Amino acid sequence: MAASPEQPATATPRRKAGRHRGEGQWAMGHFTPLNGNEQFKKDDDSLNVRTRIETIYSKRGFDSIDPNDLRGRMRWWGLYTQRRAGIDGGKTAVLEPEELEDSYFMMRVRIDGGRLTTAQLRVIGEVSEQYARGTADITDRQNVQMHWIRIEDVPAIWERLEAVGLSTTEACGDCPRTMIGSPVAGIAADEIIDGTPALDEIHARYIGNPEFSNLPRKFKTAISGSPVQDVVHEINDIAFVGVEHPEHGPGFDLWVGGGLSTNPRLAERLGAWVPLDEVADVWAGVVGIFRDYGYRRLRNRARLKFLVADWGVAKFRQVLEDEYLKRPLLDGPAPAEPSSRWRDHIGVHRQQDGRFYVGFAPRVGRVDGSTLAKIAELAERHGSGRVRTTVEQKMIILDVEQDQVESLSAGLEALEFQVKPSSFRRGTMACTGIEYCKLAIVETKARGAALIDELERRLPDFDEPLTININGCPNACARIQTADIGLKGQLMLDEEGNQVEGYQVHLGGALGLEAGFGRKVRGLKVTSAELPDYVERVLGRFQEEREDGERFATWAARAGAESLS
Repeated sequence: MAASPEQPATATPRRKAGRHRGEGQWAMGHFTPLNGNEQFKKDDDSLNVRTRIETIYSKRGFDSIDPNDLRGRMRWWGLYTQRRAGIDGGKTAVLEPEELEDSYFMMRVRIDGGRLTTAQLRVIGEVSEQYARGTADITDRQNVQMHWIRIEDVPAIWERLEAVGLSTTEACGDCPRTMIGSPVAGIAADEIIDGTPALDEIHARYIGNPEFSNLPRKFKTAISGSPVQDVVHEINDIAFVGVEHPEHGPGFDLWVGGGLSTNPRLAERLGAWVPLDEVADVWAGVVGIFRDYGYRRLRNRARLKFLVADWGVAKFRQVLEDEYLKRPLLDGPAPAEPSSRWRDHIGVHRQQDGRFYVGFAPRVGRVDGSTLAKIAELAERHGSGRVRTTVEQKMIILDVEQDQVESLSAGLEALEFQVKPSSFRRGTMACTGIEYCKLAIVETKARGAALIDELERRLPDFDEPLTININGCPNACARIQTADIGLKGQLMLDEEGNQVEGYQVHLGGALGLEAGFGRKVRGLKVTSAELPDYVERVLGRFQEEREDGERFATWAARAGAESLS
């Protein structure tokens, strides 16, 4: 039986040289000392806060909320306080939480696998318009986030969402977050295997279940059977990647221990092949290891990647098989290289059933409630009842008949969504940034949108696959380390000595083909005002110096500092 606070394991603690205290691993009998997060999770299961929101806080208002609920447990229901307007980035790490936060919330709608009906999309749009001042952003984990949510309105919003099968359950918090999946699962003609049944089984068995509602920190899942490998499996805590076993047929290759933030690490293969009907059990085994053996003493070491790094994949697989699954896993082959350099499904593609899906590109994931409702209406007008979000902050409309494709594409263009976008619109992502995020130091969304416009004007013929990821702080929500050009927000001095917003530059990161983290060139920083000039300059040098067919990431890895500055 897996260890828990009530039933600790009797295994001898594994000591690391130089460490005098346990890491807070339950399975090792280490339950103290508790940091603040571990204490509030011990005091009350965070899932229980919903009752207090519905019966107390929504009736008495923001000032009635207990601090441990406000800045802790409410995350389990998709709610974070948002940044107070007018507080500059220099105060992000200086002010106390109550000084930094506003009395409004960000609400994250959980969308596992990016799957939405047009009815669901319309309701999100209506909620945005009625309760969130029209805000709506598509995230790089397939969710939709809204802002300006009042605590008084939360129960009504839940009622509206849940009436169409949506929820905010465990969209945030130290729990299994939204599970990302191929947005064309069960649809694409080239699919290896459809992971949808596994996503559904995991959700039904474990999401909102107290068995996994108290993990050391967040837990991120990816499942895809697409040959383009469209779920950034290399940077998730657990990932199931579609492969064809030479003896057993299609299934999944198991990866663990990926993650970014300030200590980035790529996931590793366990060398195990998992059939579709065993994915949920294997997933639960890995989550169980994280719950029981994960490091809880220090918050900055509480992700699964640190445990995998310390144990190694051989021990991790052994513990998974011996203690949690009670059986060995089958060995299996590694996935092939991705079948496309773009992994976002933008454009027009034939489905398995002969119809088509149409992927289109908003700018840096920013939409609004009114536009979401218009997308739902447009899809239905062209015979579709299903849409998808992607991990690249893009969207897809499914099930379009061939004679409707051209008209649908024109309708999307009229909404300023491009089916054939430039490389810059297609490849640029941005996190929430200082507009709403309490951790951010600089602006991101508007900066990214303006950068796209400027690069399209300056470099209209640039058509190479290229990713530009913009993050407002070091936490890498926009995956800066894995972008061709990654921009980490920070404050810096301009030529006149004024403190301004700027970015530390990472160059040559990649996922998929030759996955790895971008290089940081010593002293390479750029102010926000200089950003278009810098990107234009470095892309010009890439075009001048590249070898035939060479990718930007490959060139950036070998280029001299003078070419990258």
